[in-house]
Amino acid sequence: MKIFIADIPDDGLDLDIEESFGFEEVPLVSPVKAHLELTKAHSEIIVAGNVTAEVELECSRCLKKFRRVVNEPVNVVYHPIEELGAETHGLKDEEMDMGFYKGEELDMGELIKEQLILNIQMKPLCDENCRGICSQCGTDLNTETCNCETKKIDSRLEVLKKLLEK
Repeated sequence: MKIFIADIPDDGLDLDIEESFGFEEVPLVSPVKAHLELTKAHSEIIVAGNVTAEVELECSRCLKKFRRVVNEPVNVVYHPIEELGAETHGLKDEEMDMGFYKGEELDMGELIKEQLILNIQMKPLCDENCRGICSQCGTDLNTETCNCETKKIDSRLEVLKKLLEK
């Protein structure tokens, strides 16, 4: 969904979006709902609002699929890329709420995708107390126990253990 910058009135533009996006990077299981307010300030475009979607993730410990609702605020200030004088610009920490646009339009689909990706955990967990799977037999430790032996060796002593084996 593209918005032409010239179509944004001086008093701002309110957008209510409910759309099923086909993002490869974001496993959506419900339409994305977003309420965004776009305001022009000279050449900057300020986008504030909220994005909500239900995603299907895979637990990084037990590998089970689970669903999670992502409901995050959006606060991004867009600057024209022409002001930078270069196509590539790495954002510093204090610029993480900044974006860039090229030409005369903003792609709201890209903004929504970016916000969803940024707000999905890197290592998603189905539950904070997820015990994962046994590294030896693959048993789901959340539902059953296994009889595998686990020997805990202080990693600093691992070298000594290898010497004893010789």
